[in-house]
Amino acid sequence: MAKVHEALKPIQWLIGTWESVTAKGSFPTIKDFSYNEVIKFLSIGQPLLNYEAHSRHPESGAPMHLERGFLRIKPGTSQVAFMVAHNFGLAVLEEGEATDHELKLTSKSVERMSFAKDPAVKAIRKRYCLNADGTLEIQTDMETDTTPMTNHLRVVYKRSD
Repeated sequence: MAKVHEALKPIQWLIGTWESVTAKGSFPTIKDFSYNEVIKFLSIGQPLLNYEAHSRHPESGAPMHLERGFLRIKPGTSQVAFMVAHNFGLAVLEEGEATDHELKLTSKSVERMSFAKDPAVKAIRKRYCLNADGTLEIQTDMETDTTPMTNHLRVVYKRSD
């Protein structure tokens, strides 16, 4: 296992594999849903974390959503940038601040392939929080070209490694 880069101290609490305990999604334009998800933040010795997420349907186990990316920290600061590519045709750059137990991010750019499904995602806001019981909670808010910023996902994870 690679040594954790000194710059990662403000976000080292994210390192590891996390499995959802509860994962729920909603949005005004779709039916509410639930899912199972595993996310991983891996240190490879650089001032960034490699990231991957896999979600599956809770009954059938069919794959639902995949993400890959990099969470980079500006050395000597608590400034972070998160680049994430989604399998449905979205590429997002989010930036924000990290603390010992929280990460707040806001999209700086949201790009999509020309034939991605409408409505278009226009902005994303995320909050990662390490709860007192050791669980990780992530709340994702989203704005589309038809709906203002609204909560979309709320997931609680337990560490599995």
